[in-house]
Amino acid sequence: FGYHLILKQDERKIEEYKIRHILIITKSEADYVGDQGEWKNTELTGKYLKRATVQFNPNDNSPEVSLEFDDQGSKYFADITKRNVGKQVAIFLDGYPISSPTVNEAITGGKAVISGRFNVTEAKLLSQRLNAGALPVPISLVNQQTIGASLGQKSVDDSFKAGFIGFALVALFMILFYRLPGVLSVIALAIYGIIVLSIFKLWPVTLTLSGLAGFIMSIGMAVDANVLIFSRMREEIKNGRHLGMAIEEGFRRAWPSIRDSNVSTLITCFILIQFSTSVVKGFAVTLTVGVLVSMFTAIFITRTFLKLIPESWLEKAWLIGTRKK
Repeated sequence: FGYHLILKQDERKIEEYKIRHILIITKSEADYVGDQGEWKNTELTGKYLKRATVQFNPNDNSPEVSLEFDDQGSKYFADITKRNVGKQVAIFLDGYPISSPTVNEAITGGKAVISGRFNVTEAKLLSQRLNAGALPVPISLVNQQTIGASLGQKSVDDSFKAGFIGFALVALFMILFYRLPGVLSVIALAIYGIIVLSIFKLWPVTLTLSGLAGFIMSIGMAVDANVLIFSRMREEIKNGRHLGMAIEEGFRRAWPSIRDSNVSTLITCFILIQFSTSVVKGFAVTLTVGVLVSMFTAIFITRTFLKLIPESWLEKAWLIGTRKK
């Protein structure tokens, strides 16, 4: 009762192409159903069905499904029932039989009732499927993108290359500008990347191009937290605090900024996950995971590494990038 089949004529291996038109070959209505074994195709299809509703038998109050056809459908249905009294007729949806009632008598009024041993839920489901099959469903191409296997792999390779170059440049900047703390932040950043990729492996998350973009962006946000912490720590060292106190005070003063920026990013990501398309959702999911892990690595791993710095190293100003006043 109402379905469409698109027949593939041939298949060619191509790298990339753009489609301007899609040609759909339609044959007779009998070809839509195809070979149904012992069942024979008829001219009666879902487009002739007005409605299917659930009603209850006045005698035993059992649920039934009432069918109503239009004028042309009434003629087809009357002819079918006349030729098949005492036999079963099947209703197919998407190539599968959803009901096969027995014809008790010829039906000429354009209305019929399907009764049987089913409950109210089954009757509602049958009526819904009949009505859904009766709806005209034209094919309308809204958007289509096709990427060949080699082109897709090239995009993934380029994304990983961009991520590696970005990581290397960030690491170089952190080491040159923050010296020893910068080295520790690079190690923490590497641990961050391992944790995030492990989560993607265990979840599992399909890394699309947008997902890779979210992951690369989260690396920058992880570095941002370290920059805030080290800047605050430098200020404390310049003011004469010893290294242990400078670390604690630097984290304490940097935490509100880190917290607020990450929370605002997470709120935006949750909105994108709930209301955006699948492409944007991949970006939002990977960015969410990256932000959460970056907060952990910045607060716990980086702090632990900094506390391992011997107090005597504070005298070596070139290792810290600053000195006491």
